[in-house]
Amino acid sequence: MICFTSLALRRGTRLLFEDVNFTIHAGQKVGVTGPNGAGKSSLFGLFLGTLHPDHGDLSLPPNLVIAHVAQETSADSRPAIEFVLDGDVEYRAIQTELELEEAGAEDGMRHAHLHAEFEAIGGYDAKARAARLMNGLGFSPGDENRAVAEFSGGWRMRLNLAQALMCRSDLLLLDEPTNHLDLDAVIWLQEWLSNYQGTLLLISHDRDFLDDIANQIVNIENQTVTLYTGNYTAFETRRAEMLAQRQAAFEKQQREIAHIRSYVDRFRAQATKARQAQSRIKALARMELISQAHADSPFDFAFLPPPKMPRPLLRLTEASVGYGDRPVVENIEMTLSPGDRIGLLGANGAGKSTLIKSLAGVLPLCAGERICAQDLRLGYFAQHQIEQLSMDESPLWHLQKLNPRAAEKELRGFLGGFDFQGDKALASIAPFSGGEKARLVLALLIYQRPNLLLLDEPTNHLDLEMRHALNLALQDFEGALVVVSHDRYLLRTVADAFCLVSDGQARQFDGDLEDYRKLLGERRNALNDEESAKSGTSRKDQRKLGAERRQQLRPFEKALNRSEARLEKLAKTGDGIAAQLADPAIYDPANKGRLQILLQDKARIKRETEEAETAWLEASELLESAKKALID
Repeated sequence: MICFTSLALRRGTRLLFEDVNFTIHAGQKVGVTGPNGAGKSSLFGLFLGTLHPDHGDLSLPPNLVIAHVAQETSADSRPAIEFVLDGDVEYRAIQTELELEEAGAEDGMRHAHLHAEFEAIGGYDAKARAARLMNGLGFSPGDENRAVAEFSGGWRMRLNLAQALMCRSDLLLLDEPTNHLDLDAVIWLQEWLSNYQGTLLLISHDRDFLDDIANQIVNIENQTVTLYTGNYTAFETRRAEMLAQRQAAFEKQQREIAHIRSYVDRFRAQATKARQAQSRIKALARMELISQAHADSPFDFAFLPPPKMPRPLLRLTEASVGYGDRPVVENIEMTLSPGDRIGLLGANGAGKSTLIKSLAGVLPLCAGERICAQDLRLGYFAQHQIEQLSMDESPLWHLQKLNPRAAEKELRGFLGGFDFQGDKALASIAPFSGGEKARLVLALLIYQRPNLLLLDEPTNHLDLEMRHALNLALQDFEGALVVVSHDRYLLRTVADAFCLVSDGQARQFDGDLEDYRKLLGERRNALNDEESAKSGTSRKDQRKLGAERRQQLRPFEKALNRSEARLEKLAKTGDGIAAQLADPAIYDPANKGRLQILLQDKARIKRETEEAETAWLEASELLESAKKALID
C-alpha cells in the first residue's frame, strides 16, 4: 500500500496542498487531475524523492520498483532498441554479469544460476518485447536500429516512454504521456496500460484516456487532495454534486448572515436589545464562511459569427499533397462547406498534417487545384505557430496588432475569457507555459472570426478546463471544421464525419472511433499473422514449436540438475569431514586409525568434486549449445 498521512508540501513559500490523507492499494490505476500549477507533477516528485514533505509522511512499500518517463534524452549514438532495453534494469544487470562471467569463466555454478535468472525474467525475449513497444508507439520497422541521436525531440519522448514501459515496475508514473502521440499510438497505449499489472499514477488532460484506464481519481485543487472512486466521468459527476451542495449551503448561509446583520443594524442602538445584538455580532464573527461554489473554469469564450459564409468555402480537386515531387496523399477530392465537421484519422506519417497544411495554403499542392471562396476567412492552428509568437511582447500587444483601432478595454475583456486577466494581459509571454502560449494562439485565431477552421492537435498542452471550454465553443461554431487530434473526446463531440488518411489516399471512413479502434486491432493482428507466415509458422505452430524446444532441452536440463545435486551432496560430505578434522581430539594417538580414514575420505571427496564440477561444466555447455541451436 501507498499511504499519505497528514502530508503537506510547499514549493518555496507557496503551499501546494496540506493535510493529505489517503491510501492507494497495489494494482490500482489512479488518474491525477487538477488545474495547472496545483501540484500534480510535484506529487510525482514525492514518489521519486526529488521533493520531500514539509509535514506528514508518504509511506511506500519496501523494494518498490518505480518507473517514470525521463523529460530529456541525450544525443545517444546507440541503436534505439538498446536505449529502450535500458528500462529493464534487472535485464541489464544480469546481462552485464553474464558477460563478465563468460569472459572470466571462473565460477561455473554462478554462471548457471545467472542463465536461470536471465530466462526467468524473460531475458531471451527482451529485444522482441522492446521492438513491440516501439511498434505500438508508432516507430516504423527498422527504426529500432537507428541511433537515438537521429530522432527528433518528439520521437525521443516516445523512446523515453518506451523505456519506462520496458521496466518491470511495481509503480508506473506517467505525466501527460499522450502529448507527443498520435491517435493510433494513444489507443495502443490505452490498451497496454489497461493490462498493466502494477500500480499506475497517471496525469492526463485527455478525459477519454482517463475514463478508460483509471478506477480512481486524485483531484488536487484549492490546496487540498481528494481521492474519488471511479473513473473521470464518475469524478466529474460527484464533484458537480458537491459544488451544487456547497452553493446551496452558501446561499443559505448568506440569507442567515443577511438576517443577522439586519437585526444588528436595527437594534444595536436600543438599550433593551443591545445584549441580543451583541450576541448576534459574536455569532456572525464565529461563523465559518463557506467559499462560494463557482464554475471553476476561468475560461469563457465563443466564436463570433463570421461576416460572410460562402458556400462552398474551399475545394480540392484531383489534388496530391506532399513535399516537392514526393506526394504523400494523392487523388484527393474534398469540398468544405459551412457546417462540415471532419476529423482526420490515420497513423503517424500517413499525411494528416500534410493535408491540413495544403488545405491552409501553407504547403503548395503537388498536383490538382485548391479553389477558395472569395470571402474565405481561414483559421489555422498548428504547433509551429506557438513558436512564431513574439516572446518579448504581451497578449494584449498581439491582439492590438490584429486590430489597432479596437479599444483596450474591449481587447482586455476578450483576453479575460482565455484567463489572461489583469497584469497577465500586459506581461511578456516569454515565461508563459506551453499551455498559456497555445491558449494565446487560439485566442488570436478566434478573434479573427474565421469561417473555416483547420486545427492540427489543438489540445496539446491544454488542461482539462481549457479543453472543455474549447469543446463547447467548437460545438457552436457555424463554419466548417477539419481537425486532427489524439483527444478522442474532442473528436467524438465536434466531428460529424471522419476521413481516413492511409496508404496514400484520403477516403471517407464509415464508422465511429470505436470502429476505428477495432480496425487498428485487426491490422495489428494481420501484421502479426503476416510476420508469422514469413517465418513459416502460425501462432498455434509457434506454441507447438516452443513446447517441442522445451522438450528437446529437458535431457540437458536434467543432466545439469543431476550435476548440481551431486555437487551439493559432495559439499555437505566435505563439510562434515572438515568439521571432524577440526576437532583436536582426532589427532590423539588413540584415534590414528580414524584420522587415516578421514584423510582418505577427504582426498576422495576432493577427487569426486573435481569430476562432478567437470561434469557440471560439460552439462552447462551442452545446454547452452542446445539453446543456441534452437534459437538459430
